[in-house]
Amino acid sequence: MSTRHTLLDPELVEVTPGVFGYIQHDGSWMVNNTGVITGDDGSYLLVDTTSTEARNRALLAAVEKITAKEIDADPPRALVNTHHHGDHTFGNWLMPARTPIVGHVTCREDVLAAGLVAAQMLTGPDYGQIELRPPDVTFTGSMTLHLGNRLVELHHVGPAHTRSDVVVWLPEERVLFSGDIVFAGGQPFLVEGSVAGYPKGLAAIRALAPEILVPGHGPVCRGDGVGRVLDDLTEYAAFVADIGRAGHAAGQTPLEAATAARDNRFAGWQESERLVGNLHRAYSELDGNPIGTRIPLGAVWADMVALNGGPIGCFA
Repeated sequence: MSTRHTLLDPELVEVTPGVFGYIQHDGSWMVNNTGVITGDDGSYLLVDTTSTEARNRALLAAVEKITAKEIDADPPRALVNTHHHGDHTFGNWLMPARTPIVGHVTCREDVLAAGLVAAQMLTGPDYGQIELRPPDVTFTGSMTLHLGNRLVELHHVGPAHTRSDVVVWLPEERVLFSGDIVFAGGQPFLVEGSVAGYPKGLAAIRALAPEILVPGHGPVCRGDGVGRVLDDLTEYAAFVADIGRAGHAAGQTPLEAATAARDNRFAGWQESERLVGNLHRAYSELDGNPIGTRIPLGAVWADMVALNGGPIGCFA
């Protein structure tokens, strides 16, 4: 069964002048990282929101301290969603109406399709008030935003973690916000993405050669640490693909295959129950289903609870 350590208060980390990661320690279910990027003209943008109303209001209070601006009076130039999951989008509704929400076209589709399902499955936290607000500015390949002289590039690198994965890249500073393509210390979750596509998403990040990487969950990675986390996740993806092929060929269910392989070198990573969810996606692809085929989450979640040995904790 998964275990967790005591959560610490969120921490603002200035990774390069004027660029901040808002790091929510522990990084477990619904405890994600966000970001704030400022420009030399006084503008700023946010990278993702978070899960509960309390966490989102704490995030916005921290943003006001960074920018010395009241969000309602001087709103962000934009809010970028790296993908559709609720821990990255449930705070969208707190943005002023004149702040555009930017995301991949499938992010908008999947925010609307998912609704509040994450809060319905992970029932531990007090979510407070949460409302859906999907991206209202969408793109397909890449997009560039300008904060004064600071370039902020958005690149779609999915399907990987989800269909809509976007990385936020600052080419001059060599800083990358990866969203949930990178879990630093936790098993990635590929049920709504692609086992085949996930290594391609990692390779796209590697090709940019970031010097600083702010993951969707977990601590900031710097220097050689960036390569190490990408190497580890690439090896994990190969492990899932291998277990998937063997279990599928043997006629095992995803839960049977995951149970047989549960003692592996990645088992100590957080959220080890995600292995069976990832095998559901691997089996779907091995069955020849198109990438992006929706997998009913109810059956997947039941298998994850079974592999976990009991209810899955959420400490958001």
